[in-house]
Amino acid sequence: MLELKNISKSFGDKVILNNLNLEVKDGEILCIVGQSGGGKTTLLRCISGLEKIDGGQILIDGQVFDPYTNENNDSVIGVVFQEYNLFPHLTVLQNVTLAPTMVLKKKKEIAENEAKNLLNGLALEGKEGLYPFQLSGGQKQRVAIARALAMKPQILCYDEPTSALDPGLTATVKDIVLNLKKEGMTQIIVTHDMDFAEEIADNILKVKPLGY
Repeated sequence: MLELKNISKSFGDKVILNNLNLEVKDGEILCIVGQSGGGKTTLLRCISGLEKIDGGQILIDGQVFDPYTNENNDSVIGVVFQEYNLFPHLTVLQNVTLAPTMVLKKKKEIAENEAKNLLNGLALEGKEGLYPFQLSGGQKQRVAIARALAMKPQILCYDEPTSALDPGLTATVKDIVLNLKKEGMTQIIVTHDMDFAEEIADNILKVKPLGY
């Protein structure tokens, strides 16, 4: 599914990733763990196209993935951000349907029906008309997951999905991740929580700052 070949990324004189090679198979859960400054989030941002790599190649199904030059890459990789990044002025339903209607050009009715199904599946029925400030942290996390899934990505990436959650909500996120695995979703998760990683991951990539 996903292959990274000799990926390099620097910020100024600071080298973050140096000729990194990595493979993630279809339906696999990869957890990226390690100390701060090791490049976990940078790697995730490079994979998702939020950061441009300095060198190397990212391939999906054997084809070079470059969101800066290729077309129709908007729904290849979904991202669930650590801070959720929900639009505060939009309702839950509007947050989930915005990209499908604007980017994928879906009809509003179809996008809303699909969004409601996703929200129901994440135990968010009845929350469609609420705004982000009216939601708990766990509810915001699930809305962010629904928003990413609404684009029907091949790969779903998470940046520290349990960092602000109590143990009960962490267990909920674990269940969501494992249920998506049953559906065949390939998932890449950056986390500082080693226990969480060991419970859900097929493979664990440990990173550390270069020079250590």
